Amino acid sequence: MFDWRWDFTAEILPRLIIATGNTLLAAGLGYAIAIVLGLILALAQRTPYRALTMTVREAVEFIRSTPLVLQIFFVFYVGPQFGVRLSPWVAGMIAIGLHYAAYLSEVYRGGLESVPKGQWEAATSLNLSTARTYFRIVIPQALPPSLAGMGNYLVGIFKDTPMLSVIGVAELMHTANAIGSESYRFLEPYTLVGVIFLMISLPSAALIRTFEAWVRRKLGMS
Repeated sequence: MFDWRWDFTAEILPRLIIATGNTLLAAGLGYAIAIVLGLILALAQRTPYRALTMTVREAVEFIRSTPLVLQIFFVFYVGPQFGVRLSPWVAGMIAIGLHYAAYLSEVYRGGLESVPKGQWEAATSLNLSTARTYFRIVIPQALPPSLAGMGNYLVGIFKDTPMLSVIGVAELMHTANAIGSESYRFLEPYTLVGVIFLMISLPSAALIRTFEAWVRRKLGMS
């Protein structure tokens, strides 16, 4: 029998709203790390130094092939054995950022490879350095085709933040579990968490598509 308690819902909603802020913060910081580190990893796979390129490529494949929850445990629990002690928040941000940086590096790589080789030839004829060629010519052209993938992973990070609950980060799922354990009622907190995720994920996906279309129009690509 469906037994929804509205008084209990009103009681737990403030806690879930605070946890939503923590979840958005975790997703935002993790994504910021992933954006920067992902570009670095993508560029590191395009150097003339074969040893560096192969090392980075294998590292990216290893990260992509192992579960995020394992990486969270590794950063938080294994790190102290090597003298690296991190708070649950910091460990979680590093793990999420590193995990999604590996995926974003592939998105960046696809975008970089879509830039015509003639752009490189033109930059070489103008005697531009490699750094200036990348940041003034190649990367600005590589970003628009990469926006869709980047947006998908932003939503993906948000939906993966519940994994941080395994190390005690007070995000949405951790808070919902705590409420359920205290009250022995799981229907309301879990349902509200699902609704909150939908209320954030669906509009975010729509905004990402709108932004992508706007960028393409501005660049005359549509």
